[in-house]
Amino acid sequence: MSPDHRQLRVFHEADALAIAIYQHTREFPRDEWFGLRSQMRRAAVSVPCNIVEGNARSSARDYLRFLYIALGSCSELQYLVTLARDLGFVNEKNSMPVAAQCGSVARQLHKLIERMETIATGQSEKN
Repeated sequence: MSPDHRQLRVFHEADALAIAIYQHTREFPRDEWFGLRSQMRRAAVSVPCNIVEGNARSSARDYLRFLYIALGSCSELQYLVTLARDLGFVNEKNSMPVAAQCGSVARQLHKLIERMETIATGQSEKN
């Protein structure tokens, strides 16, 4: 939709979140490498990937679909960060910055979705 996904602040923040999650989960217990750690990493990578893929689509409706998937992954990740803390894999002090990053990305995705909904509605009225 836009000429380049790298022009979107939400993409850069989602990318930074994915990197933070990889660092955040580095010390997880070995028996969680294919469980919670893997799930958190997949959800974290899904957010910027869906922003990129949606941005490459030709219609606002397609872009919106991918933004909603990114938002869903971000919401999932917010829960998983809390779960990891509750299970004692990370302490609260270390989980707070990552949880704040998740919240920031989710808010930005909501704003972008609202903008794209307006554009998509305008496009369908013209068709």
